[in-house]
Formats: sequence, structure tokens, C-alpha cells
Amino acid sequence: MNRYRFAPSPTGHLHIGGARTALYNYLMAKKTGGHFILRIEDTDRERSTEEYIQSILGAMDWLGLSYDEGPYFQMERSDLHRAHLKKLLDEGKAYRCFCPAELIEEKRQAAMKEGRKPKYDGTCRAVPSEDAAKDARPHCIRFRSSDEGKTVVDDLIKGRVEFDNAELDDLIIARTDGTPTYNFVVVVDDVTMEITHVFRGDDHLNNTPRQIQLYQAFNYPTPVFAHVPMILGADKSRLSKRHGATSVLAYQEQGYLPEAMLNYLVRLGWAHGDDEVFSLERLVEVFDIAAVGKSAAVFNPEKLIWLNGIWIRAYTPEKLLQASRPFLEKRGLKIEDQDYAQRALASCQEKVKTLVELAEMADFYFRDSVEIQEDARKKGLDDSGKQVLAQLKPTLLGLEDFSHDSLSASLGHFAEQNQLKLGKVAQPLRSALTGSNVSPGIFDVMAVLGKDKVLSRIERALA
Repeated sequence: MNRYRFAPSPTGHLHIGGARTALYNYLMAKKTGGHFILRIEDTDRERSTEEYIQSILGAMDWLGLSYDEGPYFQMERSDLHRAHLKKLLDEGKAYRCFCPAELIEEKRQAAMKEGRKPKYDGTCRAVPSEDAAKDARPHCIRFRSSDEGKTVVDDLIKGRVEFDNAELDDLIIARTDGTPTYNFVVVVDDVTMEITHVFRGDDHLNNTPRQIQLYQAFNYPTPVFAHVPMILGADKSRLSKRHGATSVLAYQEQGYLPEAMLNYLVRLGWAHGDDEVFSLERLVEVFDIAAVGKSAAVFNPEKLIWLNGIWIRAYTPEKLLQASRPFLEKRGLKIEDQDYAQRALASCQEKVKTLVELAEMADFYFRDSVEIQEDARKKGLDDSGKQVLAQLKPTLLGLEDFSHDSLSASLGHFAEQNQLKLGKVAQPLRSALTGSNVSPGIFDVMAVLGKDKVLSRIERALA
């Protein structure tokens, strides 16, 4: 069985670049009938926090990227890491290095001045392991890297990438305090979890030849690699906060839908013909990691918000209310009648692009009375606007059918009788009923509010 893993570090919130990597792993796991595994790489004790762990788990949950195993935590696997460290030492595939950091830095500087690669010169390589084991001096542990031939990465996205082994250092796999390093524990975890596919950002590509040699040292098959190009801002620099929000949950707070975020992320570097809108189920059918482009993708906020509007319009009334409830409640609005709330939100559905916009536009539906904005008062409730409302009241009082179609016919007839354009009737109504110049269609507004609320708000506007 194919086994894919997403392995974020909890040193920050889940970045949209990380979310895209998680999505690619998830899709290929589902497509191939494999397992998708979540592993939290929390070995950086100074920067890893419980808050960030919960944030990552929350983001994965919001996106709907359910994992088959995990979350595993690297720090809980320390015994495995130490056992594999000992194994490499016992087999002579690693050695103790006693060179002080100051000496290594001096040699590094000298090599750079002479135009040589500033790699470790292997001073401690030749020390017999029995002698090194008896030496009480502080030391790190280095992997005995091959210094001949090439290490080849057959990457599903980058293609064949060759690294000259003579250019690779003897990697430090444990620090002087005994703690294993990132490149080492990643490989141990992949080996012990039997990971078959490693899809990650291409900023890890330079680590890959060293890790491949570690896989080989453990006699473990080299996983299938795919290094995903990074995401850039509009100025072609690496995506950062100056380009806007980079945290997945920040987009949730701004009223984006998980379907829109996933739809957008998958399209950053991948295409399927001219199709733009994809559900998660559809992506499982058509996505292929090998079709991801080699070039970096540029983040386009306008494209994301366009997709968000499409997905909002695709929601059922029930689902729209469920998604919108936190944003309505944040405005202090109470949902007492589910059917009424669903009809109210549905009337706004075509006009908004985020759930924040939706809650803002629908606000007037959930208040006993509305505060009329100054621009709406000037545009719709001047003397002529109030006169229209006063003339319209008898027509509305006499209506028994307060449906959209009935209201459309009655107000059209009223406008015709009074030689008015329909807009001259609709604008005073919009101002009185919603307090704003922007609202859903006026017949929808009136049908949802109902006869009693409509007449009550007209009375208040006239007063």
C-alpha cells in the first residue's frame, strides 16, 4: 500500500503553501487507495507550541483533509531515533566528531578564501570507533557520507536531478547535547512508518540527496519524491505577510469557504484542461502530482475571492446557514427561526463573495428595526421618497399574497399608475427596509421580511 505523509512543524500557523502540500498528498493517497498520515515535527522545542499544534489540526479539520493515521509527534519517538543512531554507529556508518565549532568555522572560512567548497574536511573520520567511544570530550555524530559517484533524485515534478557526492558534507545527525538533527529524524520516521511517497516543498530538494543516503544506510527503499515549487506573491518574491494573509485559518476568519480554498490551492501550478471549479471528490478522480508544473506559482487574491463567490452560490440554504452562523453571531445577531434565516441568507447569496459580506448584507433581516444610513436617507427618504412610501402603504395593506411574484406585479402596477420608474419605488423601500443603498432584490427582501415587518419599517421611516 502507498503511504503518504504531511509533516508540518508547529512553529507557526498552517501556511497556505503547507496546506497545498497537504492537499497534494491527500489527493494522491485517496486516488491510489493509499494511506494519508499526519506527523507533527515538533523537535524544535524553543519555537514549537501547543497553540500552533492546535492551529494546524484545526486548519486540517476545516479544510476537510482527514488523515488515516496520526497525528504522530516526533518528540514522542525519541527512543526510535536513538536506537537508529546507535545502529549507524555500531555499523560504522556514522562516527563521533570531536572538532570544536570554532575550529570548523576557521576551516570553513579558509576554504572559502581558497575557492574550495566549505565542507567538513573529515578530520575525525579515520579515528577508530573503539577509541572514539572511550573519548569523553564533547562531540557530535556525523553520517559517513559517500564521497564518490552521484546521488540521483528521480523527482515526479523536477525530473532527474543529480548531485555529486564529493560536494556533500558528512551530515551532522546528532548534536553535542545528543539530540538528533532534523534530516536524521525525518528519515528515521519515514523508515519506521514505511512511507513510500514524500511530497514536499522544493526548498527541501537540497536535503534530499543526504536523506537518500540515509535511507540506503538503513537498507530501506528510497521513497518516491515530488518537490513542489513554492508560492510567490504578485511581486514574484516568496509569499509573505506583506502580500496579505498567509495562514489558512486567517482565510477562514475572513469568510472564505474550505471548498474555495482547496479549489484555489490545487490550481496553483496544476491544471486540468480549462476547468476552474473542482470539488474535492472530483479532484480525487483527476489530480496527478506528475502534472504539477516546475515553475513557482503566483498567488492571486482576486482569483481566490472569485472562486469563493462561486462556492457560496453553490451552497444549499441549510449549508449556507451553518457556515454563516458564526459570522452572524459575531455581529450580535440571533438565529431563532431556521427557515426564515435560510430564506434571508439565500436572498443575499448571489451578491456576496465572502461569509463576512453575507453576514453584513443580511444583518437587517435579524434586527427588530434598522438604523438608516445617511446616504440611504438622502437617496431614498427625501420628501419625494417618503411621499412614495405613504402612497404605497394602502397597496401593501391590501395584499394578501406577499410572495416575490405578487409583489413584483403589484409594485409594477403601482409605478405605472403613478407614472414612476420602478427604481423610484424600489429605492425608498430599500432605504426604509434595510437602512442601506445596497441590498438583495427588493421583492426578495419584502417577501422574506413579510407583510408585518415591511409595514412596520415603513411606518418608522415615515416617522
